[in-house]
Amino acid sequence: MKTMTPPQSASRWHQLEMSEVVQLLKSDCQRGLDAAEVARRQKEYGLNVVSARGGIPAWKRLMLQFHQPLVYLLLAAVVITAFLHEWVDCGVIFGVVLANAVIGFIQESKAEKAVEALSKMVVTETTVRREGRRQRIPSAQLVPGDVVALQSGDRVPADLRLFQVNSLQVDESPLTGESVPVQKHADPLAHDVVLADRKNQAFAGTCITYGTAEGLVWATGDRTETGRIAWLIAEAVELSTPLTKKIAAFSQILLWAILGLSVVAFIAGVSRGEPPVEMFMAAVALAVGAIPEGLPAAVTIVLAIGVNRMAKRHAIIRKLPAVETLGSTTVICSDKTGTLTENQMTVQRVLAGGRDYEITGGGYETRGELQLDGRGIVPAQHPALLECLRAGVLCNDSQIVTDDEGRLAVQGDPTEAAMLVVGAKAGLIHAEMTDQSPRLGMIPFESEHMFRATLHSMNGQRTIYKVGAVERLLERCVDMLAADGTLTPLDKDDVRIAVEKLAAQGMRVLGFARLHATHECDDLTHDHVRRGLTFLGLQGMIDPPRTEVIQAIASCRSAGIRVKMITGDHAITARAIAEKLGIADSDGVQVMTGRDLEKISDAELPGVAHRVEVFARVAPEQKLRLVRALQTHGHIVAMTGDGVNDAPALKQSDIGIAMGIAGTDVAKGAADMVLIDDNFATIQAAVEEGRGVFDNLRKFIVWTLPTNVGEGSIILVAMLLGVVLPVVPVQLLWVNMATSIFLGLMLVFEPREHDLMGRPPRDPKLPLLTLPLFMRTGLISLIMIIGGYWLYFYETGAGESIATARTAVINVIVMVETLYLMSCRSLNHSLLRVGFFSNPLALIGAAAMIGAQLLFTYAPFMNHLFHTAPLDADAWLRIVCVALLSFFLVELEKWIRFGRHHDKVVPVE
Repeated sequence: MKTMTPPQSASRWHQLEMSEVVQLLKSDCQRGLDAAEVARRQKEYGLNVVSARGGIPAWKRLMLQFHQPLVYLLLAAVVITAFLHEWVDCGVIFGVVLANAVIGFIQESKAEKAVEALSKMVVTETTVRREGRRQRIPSAQLVPGDVVALQSGDRVPADLRLFQVNSLQVDESPLTGESVPVQKHADPLAHDVVLADRKNQAFAGTCITYGTAEGLVWATGDRTETGRIAWLIAEAVELSTPLTKKIAAFSQILLWAILGLSVVAFIAGVSRGEPPVEMFMAAVALAVGAIPEGLPAAVTIVLAIGVNRMAKRHAIIRKLPAVETLGSTTVICSDKTGTLTENQMTVQRVLAGGRDYEITGGGYETRGELQLDGRGIVPAQHPALLECLRAGVLCNDSQIVTDDEGRLAVQGDPTEAAMLVVGAKAGLIHAEMTDQSPRLGMIPFESEHMFRATLHSMNGQRTIYKVGAVERLLERCVDMLAADGTLTPLDKDDVRIAVEKLAAQGMRVLGFARLHATHECDDLTHDHVRRGLTFLGLQGMIDPPRTEVIQAIASCRSAGIRVKMITGDHAITARAIAEKLGIADSDGVQVMTGRDLEKISDAELPGVAHRVEVFARVAPEQKLRLVRALQTHGHIVAMTGDGVNDAPALKQSDIGIAMGIAGTDVAKGAADMVLIDDNFATIQAAVEEGRGVFDNLRKFIVWTLPTNVGEGSIILVAMLLGVVLPVVPVQLLWVNMATSIFLGLMLVFEPREHDLMGRPPRDPKLPLLTLPLFMRTGLISLIMIIGGYWLYFYETGAGESIATARTAVINVIVMVETLYLMSCRSLNHSLLRVGFFSNPLALIGAAAMIGAQLLFTYAPFMNHLFHTAPLDADAWLRIVCVALLSFFLVELEKWIRFGRHHDKVVPVE
């Protein structure tokens, strides 16, 4: 195949006849491209991806680590100490600033790459025709000249010239801003038609809202119309969330307040006659100690790690704020099919020969047995049962196959697949049966007649099997097959009662009949099956609930999260599934249909939506109304969806959840989270992880604030009272850097607490730190201040040097922080209840921190760099006593507040 020669201007494709387009693209609308040509064009044109917006270059992100008021203050300290020839202090301060910048840069890069990697896990696929065969491929593998098939719900993967259109409507708002879907056709257009009016083209990034079409790819990647304005669709990774923005804003306010306080303290000290240089260094120490400069970045890292944890549990977070919202979710609105259920129709009951058989096993797996009165049977000893199952296997055109990912899938009708599986459980294999009883004729299913029938050659005679709606079948039956295989009179009323009982359990019920035809019957017509049939029995089938979902719903209910089923299925089926899943309270399931919803006013709907658990026969547009009603009632709503029409409801909900397997590209694009396995249990897992992330986030903040307040207060008191500084800037820089590395980040890996899903949802209106936690922060800060000054004056009063006294103060700050970290592993429970060894990383971090402090205290080079001095054993005993006092006071406060609520969790809110 020759190299394609596109027109000089990409804007000309719409004006060409299709034959010219095919000639220019060197393609074939019927066969598509062959594998060799695809490989050659991929090499020439590259992948069909829009180059991602580069964002901030790495070098610039590194430099931005220095773009903070506190860092400017430290750099000023570097300059001043250099001017005063204090080279050790100068080098240490600059080294710590550089180290902090590098650590911040690395952590931020890791977080960004982690979130970016998650966005690539949701792969968009498209249908192409290559070498005459339709196949699904990743959209990135498209090349110019490919034949692409489109249908409702697809996102157009490249710029296409349409050649076959069937009622196609496209939402082009991402490209043109046109709010109404555009009706497409395949006819050539005038050369001067503007982009928005090129109705014979489909453009990359737009969405199919209705109809089907086929088209030839003429542009991929950056060459597409949307590729030229790549910022519309190629988004840089966004790590900020409402929470991180609030914390950043809080940090900025605190920063300027502390800087202002430092200036006031500096002026006060100078006015008392203190040396300006000493006062400046004291102001630097105050700023270093009191400003939580690393808090916003640390919060982002916590969120990013949490997102990765969710991905491991099959929930892909597309928008980082969803992590915060998950912890506040009060209602999950879920579709039934495939999310709460297996999406694999399964025969559970067979009524044949007057006997009621139960079938074990679920889905398309053939594991399971046939039981009568709770005991397994040998199907061959039950002729009527075997004949009823044989009818289902032979009157069947479906197949069960294994897809590329090893999952069992049906090719054909799910109902027919259920009949194949129950037949296989009885030893009736479809391929073997069709070989033994070849088909001679068929009447396909039509909604007008509500049955299908097949004619087979069996044991030298012609046999007709008929499957369909029970009522239509009964009208044409004259007798029935008894349990032993003989004919017996048919009691139609008994059959109708049995049907009603099965239907009341949410089952779809099909009837089966047989007719021995004459040898002259070589074809099958409606006349052959109008009368004289023998009734074989009933098969009751249902899409069974996922076993893991039952526990997931129970977990949600104990967590104060209401689960509501919103389905297009029938009310009886929805009620039966809801009862099996345990969605309703003990007083029964309340079901409301879409028709009922139409009669309810907007003013009444919030109360109804809150009260009712199951909504059946609901149209997609009614989902949006239900979401708004629940939000009006004050709920934080998570909503699942998979179709094009679900997109508005997904966007309106607080957490939009799309299905990774069954979901359309449009639904995934509108969602905050994508379920890789389409399983409701994954939603529950994501909520649990979301709560865990937020819980660890609060623990980190509750742990880090007393450090800043305590350190800053020690300096501020010294400046205001005009006493010698108990600590100097380089020592505080060491504390902040070392504790952040060895202690703070260890809380990120704290396992979820066992009662996490036993707590009510977090009210998003509540502040991050409530009064009890602020009081706890104040308590630890006060212990640091009193303990620090006590040790300082004790050591100097005992004749020790200022360096020794300062070393004792730094060590007491670190030891208090280390033991407080252990208390912060649970904000509600004692360390013993959490489990001392449940987070090995926290213990390793604490050990590493203590090791670092021993170096800080005894290593000569550290003494030189940080102006420290060795401590004797008595000093360590005093330090440990202060730290233990802080630990036991916090544990006592938790016991007083929560010790009487072992059975009922009352979290700090």
